[in-house]
Amino acid sequence: MRQARALAPSSGTADEKRLFSAMVLTGAFMIAEAAGGLYAGSLALIADAGHMLADCAALGLAWMAFRIARRPRDGRRSYGYHRVQVLAALANGALLIAIVGWILFEAVRRLFAPVEVLGGAMLVIAIAGLAVNAVVLASLRHGDHENLNIQGALLHVIGDVLGSVAAIVAAVVIVWTGWTPVDPLLSALVALLILRSAWALLARAVHVLLEGTPERLDLGRLGADLTGAVPTVADVHHVHAWSLTHERPLITLHATVPETSEHARALAQIKAFLSETYGISHSTIQIETERCADD
Repeated sequence: MRQARALAPSSGTADEKRLFSAMVLTGAFMIAEAAGGLYAGSLALIADAGHMLADCAALGLAWMAFRIARRPRDGRRSYGYHRVQVLAALANGALLIAIVGWILFEAVRRLFAPVEVLGGAMLVIAIAGLAVNAVVLASLRHGDHENLNIQGALLHVIGDVLGSVAAIVAAVVIVWTGWTPVDPLLSALVALLILRSAWALLARAVHVLLEGTPERLDLGRLGADLTGAVPTVADVHHVHAWSLTHERPLITLHATVPETSEHARALAQIKAFLSETYGISHSTIQIETERCADD
C-alpha cells in the first residue's frame, strides 16, 4: 500500500520572504547587467538582463500570490484564495515562453547582422551575474518544491543561471578567438532549454485549473485500496479528485456499506485512510446502503 507523502504546504511565510529577497536582489543586478550589456554590445547579457527583468516581475507576482493566498475564505470564495498561486504559475510559464520567443528572434537577427562585442567587459559582468543568480537560486531551492508558484519562480532563476553561464562561455570564446556568432548561438541554446521547463510548468498549472486528477493519484487503485483497508466498505464509486493547488488535493466519493454497519465509524475510517495513505485531508464522503441515488 502506498504511503502518504508530505502534501501539507511548507511555511508560506518563509517562502514569501525568500521570494521578496530574490526579487530585490534580481531587480538590483538586472539594472547593472542591462547597462553592461549595452556597453559591451552583448546579446547574451542583454537577453539575460531582459530575462532578469521578467524574473523580477515574476518573483513579484509569486510573492503577491502568497500574500493573497493567506486571505480567509468568504461567501464568494468558499475555498479561499489558494488558486491565486496556480494563476501566478500559469502567468510565469506564459512569460517564460514569451521571453524564449524574443531571445530566439534577437539571436537570428544578430546572426545575420553581427555587432561588435566587448568580450572583457562581458566576461566581468557575466561572472557577477552568475554569483547573484547563484545566491538567489540557493535561497529558493529551500522552498516548497511541490508548490507550483515556487516552481515557476525557480524556473525563472534557473534560466538566469544558465544565461549567465552562456554569457561567460561566449565571452571567453570572443576574448580568445574574436568569433562573435557564439554570443547569439549560446543565447538561442539557453532559450530552448528554458522552453522545455516552461512548457511543463504551464501544462501542470493548466491541469490544476482544469480540475484534473492530481498526478500522484490513481483513482482505480485508490478505490481498491480503500475497500481492502476498510472491511465494511463493499464498493466505492463516483470518485472525483482535484486540487486547489498542486499540494492541496481534494476528493469526493460514494461508499457502499451494509445497512447494519456503524456508518459513523465507517466514515471515520475512510477519512483516516485517505489522510494517512494518500495525504488527502479534505474529503467529502457519501455513505450509501442501497442503490446509488445518482444512477
